[in-house]
Amino acid sequence: MTVTIFLVSLCGAMFIGMPVAFALLVCGVALMTYLNNFDTQILAQNLVSGADNFPLMAIPFFMLAGEIMNKGGISHQIVKVANAIVGHVEGGLGYVAIVAALILASISGSAAADTAALAAVVIPMMRKANYNVGRSAGLIAGAGCIAPILPPAMPLVLFGVAAQLSITKLFFTGIVPGLIMALSLVITWKFVARKDFAGAPKSTFSAGALLKALREAVWALLLPVIIIGGMKTGMFTPTEAAVVAAVVALLVSVFIYRGMKFSDMPRLLLTAAKTSSSIMLIVAASMVSAWLITIADIPAQVTAMMEPFMDNKLLLMALLMVLVFAVGTALDLAPTVLILTPVIMPLVKQAGIDPYYFGIMFMMNNAIGLITPPVGTVLNVVSSVSRVSLDTVIKGMWPFLIAETAVMFLLVLFPQLVIIPARWFY
Repeated sequence: MTVTIFLVSLCGAMFIGMPVAFALLVCGVALMTYLNNFDTQILAQNLVSGADNFPLMAIPFFMLAGEIMNKGGISHQIVKVANAIVGHVEGGLGYVAIVAALILASISGSAAADTAALAAVVIPMMRKANYNVGRSAGLIAGAGCIAPILPPAMPLVLFGVAAQLSITKLFFTGIVPGLIMALSLVITWKFVARKDFAGAPKSTFSAGALLKALREAVWALLLPVIIIGGMKTGMFTPTEAAVVAAVVALLVSVFIYRGMKFSDMPRLLLTAAKTSSSIMLIVAASMVSAWLITIADIPAQVTAMMEPFMDNKLLLMALLMVLVFAVGTALDLAPTVLILTPVIMPLVKQAGIDPYYFGIMFMMNNAIGLITPPVGTVLNVVSSVSRVSLDTVIKGMWPFLIAETAVMFLLVLFPQLVIIPARWFY
């Protein structure tokens, strides 16, 4: 009965248009009332304690780093390096987008911010080179899905807090799956570019141009080295890494690339604060629901429902991935993570599935949800920034959505592709 009340109250509140954060609070109130345990003080205490979490401080700082990076010209320098490396091959600008997405993902960890930066810089280049714009926009949308997997992925911070797992270990577990996702995009683009690419390459490879691009972008390229290297060596925690990323990005943008001034900071701080506050409100509200989910023993009820599949880890993982995929088509990434994590994680641990492996698979699934209609947050970002209709972006995105979904289920079949490499990094 508690599972029914949880689902009906949550889905009903969202169905009438209530924001996700408030829908989670309504869900919490409904459960408290059913359990004859309604107390406004307990509700308020859990709401406050939900946001009072040191690792969550990484979110506003990574958001700020992304804003500074886009404003200060760091994104543009990264695209120039990628263009010098692979821009000369047939369909080269597609590979440029993928390489640039990998580098950007290792700096900001925000799918929306990285996608906006890529679309703003690369789509005009693709238009000028007579690329199929819809297919190009679809590729950039698919490339934006890498950010929630590679360190320092902000969604992994949310998952780590909700699941009470080491965020640093989650970061390093995501490296190889993120690279495999990028490889799937490279292979897919190679096939679709044969049909959609309109002409011969417009440039030839130049070692001099590459060295010049690397020299100009050296500070931008040092950012992921500083962030990931600092966490690997234990110099700072993921939260401190976010602060370092924001400060270094600011100094590089102001004093080296001179793409922004200190006077731009109030606007960037306001933008980052608005985005972060909406995420933090959802986090706080989700902690109320998570506490009541535990009190109502909903994980045990879900485990009992899945009992027939508990002895088969492969089948259980496949079923969970299908479930998360279905939810991801209707909900954005952060709400999906915060709603499902406290329900599913006890089941995962009881079944003996590696929680870090599951965390990366769960996040990969949610990342794919960012380009899955009808919600598709990243699709909307690409559409608005590149000024391409949403229908056109969706049509161009399908090959890359299929490729990334195939990678996800490949890793379900072969979990060691995630688990073994993670031991090399951590």
